Amino acid sequence: MFTRPSKWPGRALAGMAVASFAAVVAALVAQHQFGVKPCPWCVLQRGIFLLIGAFSLLGWLAQARRSLRQGALVAVLLACAAGLTAAVFQHEVASQTASCAMGLADKILTALNLEELWPSVFMVTANCSEAAAYRLIGLPYEVWSGLLFAGLGALGLVVLGKR
Repeated sequence: MFTRPSKWPGRALAGMAVASFAAVVAALVAQHQFGVKPCPWCVLQRGIFLLIGAFSLLGWLAQARRSLRQGALVAVLLACAAGLTAAVFQHEVASQTASCAMGLADKILTALNLEELWPSVFMVTANCSEAAAYRLIGLPYEVWSGLLFAGLGALGLVVLGKR
């Protein structure tokens, strides 16, 4: 018999895109309205959230083509893993150092020329130890970021298993 395909994967992908873009908007509001200065790892995570949002959107737009949707989901999962790794590294290592200049995050941002392409989003204005002092409801921003990466990754795994 003919069964209608579930709308759930498409809705989940759309929600993942919205959540990723909303995370970047929240970071920009915190920066430009409340003076929360981002370090290189913070800015790198913004870029990763934008990638997750773009691939989620691509997966949502291509829901009729299962292979393209699955490919977009794999890219989302890889980006979530990279983002979670960046958040954990920022929290456990980079925030403990006086300077994180010319570390891996700084080198990636420089190589991609993001600060010059879109300075209001990708301009680094703090070092890692300064950024570690900022809190939202008692937790450092990188912890919130890591939790969102983990949640998006978990949702992505569930969607990947759906037909």
